[in-house]
Amino acid sequence: MYAPATIAQKKYTISGTVKDVATGETLIGATVKLQELQQGGAATNAYGFFSLSAPAGDFTLVVSYIGYQTITRPVKLDKNVQVNVLLTGGSNLKEVSISGNKPKNENVENPQMSVTRFDMAQINNVPVIFGEKDVLKTIQLLPGVKSTGDGNTGFYVRGGGSDQNLILLDEAIVYNASHLFGFFSTFNSDAIKDVSLYKGGMPAQYGGRLSSVLDIKMLDGNDKEYTVQGGIGLIASRIKIEGPIVKNKGSFMISARRTYADLFLKLSPDSTTRGASIYFYDINAKANYHLDDKNTLYLSGYFGKDVLGLKNNFGTNWGNQTATLRLNHIFNSRLFLNTSFIYSDYNFVVQSFSANNSFKVTSKIRDYNLKEDFEYFISNKNTLSFGINFTHHTISPGNIDIFDDAINTKSIQSRYGLENSAYISDDWHATNKLNFLYGLRLTSFSLLGPGTITTYDANDAVISSANYKSGQVVKNYLNPEPRFSMSYILDEQSSVKASYNRNTQNIHLLSNSTASSPTDLYIMSSNNIKPGIADQAALGYFRNSKDNMYEFSTEIYYKWLQNQVDYKNGAQLLANQDVESQLVYGKGRAYGLEVFLKKKYGDFNGWIGYTLSKTENRFDAINNGDYFAATQDRIHDISAVGIYKWGKRWTLSGTFVYGTGNAVTYPHGKYVVGGLTTFYYPNRNADRLPPYSRLDLGATLDGKPHKRFHSSWTFGIFNAYNRKNPYTVTFENNPNDPTRTQAVETSLFGIVPSVTYNFTF
Repeated sequence: MYAPATIAQKKYTISGTVKDVATGETLIGATVKLQELQQGGAATNAYGFFSLSAPAGDFTLVVSYIGYQTITRPVKLDKNVQVNVLLTGGSNLKEVSISGNKPKNENVENPQMSVTRFDMAQINNVPVIFGEKDVLKTIQLLPGVKSTGDGNTGFYVRGGGSDQNLILLDEAIVYNASHLFGFFSTFNSDAIKDVSLYKGGMPAQYGGRLSSVLDIKMLDGNDKEYTVQGGIGLIASRIKIEGPIVKNKGSFMISARRTYADLFLKLSPDSTTRGASIYFYDINAKANYHLDDKNTLYLSGYFGKDVLGLKNNFGTNWGNQTATLRLNHIFNSRLFLNTSFIYSDYNFVVQSFSANNSFKVTSKIRDYNLKEDFEYFISNKNTLSFGINFTHHTISPGNIDIFDDAINTKSIQSRYGLENSAYISDDWHATNKLNFLYGLRLTSFSLLGPGTITTYDANDAVISSANYKSGQVVKNYLNPEPRFSMSYILDEQSSVKASYNRNTQNIHLLSNSTASSPTDLYIMSSNNIKPGIADQAALGYFRNSKDNMYEFSTEIYYKWLQNQVDYKNGAQLLANQDVESQLVYGKGRAYGLEVFLKKKYGDFNGWIGYTLSKTENRFDAINNGDYFAATQDRIHDISAVGIYKWGKRWTLSGTFVYGTGNAVTYPHGKYVVGGLTTFYYPNRNADRLPPYSRLDLGATLDGKPHKRFHSSWTFGIFNAYNRKNPYTVTFENNPNDPTRTQAVETSLFGIVPSVTYNFTF
């Protein structure tokens, strides 16, 4: 024990990293504490680093992480100490926890609210369509998160649009996170280590989107031994290889996936069908190397592409490419720096080979990004985070090549923007009961030349048009973004939390559909388009029970949205140089109640979520300037996920979802002119689709254990009771009585079975 009388004022620091003993993977969010101190633990950061300070003396270091054995280690603090802690995975936390050393109750104590971190083992057991493990479809089962459509990876968070979610893969922005028009996400779960979703109260280091942050981090790779993992499914297969570059110093990971529906098309007797293309592939790669005790270098990348086409008719392909080069530098036991150079590219090509209408459309959005993120561990009660970020955006809306007797090219001007930000944030444990996370982010956005910039009035008439040189500033916006969260601990098992945050957004998406499409149009803030602004306040009650086995939370929130962008009725978005003249601007509001109950471990685990919410928009040019339901407005949403370990080899799972139908616009009348029927639509989104419900079932059979080889079979049934959920509803004249109108529902899926063989060696 330490002696308080003479040396209590002299403090030293113990710092280091926490890793998995079997693979060398750093563990994010592991709890580290000195047992003799009444308060003041720490959680490892995104790179597994921690720092704790204490008076000189003898202590017991306690390190715990869900699913791993808690370890204790004696430490003597008579100087600054650096340690590396290796944890061993356990099959059941209750069996491997050490009595008296409970894992830190993050759900209750952490001032951060409206955040969910995923255990990849749980994601792997959640049944989804086609049997592919999918991060984006799993987060749609959380309260406050709603799917954009059946089988689609797009999602809405607390009333925000699908483009208002910041999706990061190893810090690189992913603009279109879908394959095959949304049936698969771009994220191969085999390559993912950690997933965090922030629905509100975002920490100050995140910015650029109004509604949420989905932060996905890839595996670093096994630095102990070489392993191969993969799976063979009905329509897709995948493989992952990882191993040491230099044992215990560096490692690599490469994961690849491809669908092969196109291979079956080649068996068709029809020559056109044999020439059709319908597939995607993606590759995740990462490498790291410990240069010395203070410096670690990381290089990661993602490369994905979709190809769809019909021979001699049409073709389209799109894809994402990202690359992240990072350097972790430890200045000393209290100051940590991560420097990142990031590249992100999204592009698409659409082609038509028709004899009378042959053309090619190309478009892209490209970012170059430099980040400096510091963490300064002032004390066990204060951790200061601060940094800067510089991003250069290039958006090329489209080049159109029309092939007739000659090649006629129409180019839509590219737009260039510079988005800079600086932030500072303090995680302060003020007392044993009161914790704060507060900070400020300052964002600057500049629209840059070269280009011809046109200014429009409220009636879309041209006010002025001017030419700007390369790098010349056309318009600049500066926005402060305050962030504040707090928790007050009522007792060891419960707390109340509150948060307020402001976010701004300068990259906007224009789309005529709810489903993600490669031809969706991205635009920047400009002289006509102001940055979107969202202010959100939330209040919640959080409670854990039975040694943190159960987590319960309920939150209420209210969100104010300014400078929202929409398109006019009948707007022409694609290949329109004057697309900004087709837009309308307004505001929105979203508010709701979320309830979440989760069982974290044991033979049976899972969660139940419920959302009661309302989302409305207001545009002067739509619905007479009145508030109306947004497309994503769904009053009730219920989701339930259950995972059961049955015996030694079987894992059974199921999900159930129910939701109010989407807001849609139905015709309220019709008239006939010259034999042509025209429907009358009075108000936008004044009606609703029927309620949505679905039950999915899954089962995994683990193979018999072998020393070096492990295999399993995963079986799934999507939409087990064959619910015909309407994807779209169209209206047409009844063929037997043209004076009457009939509604025609289109459903995408009935029952969809799947089977996948998985292996590891």
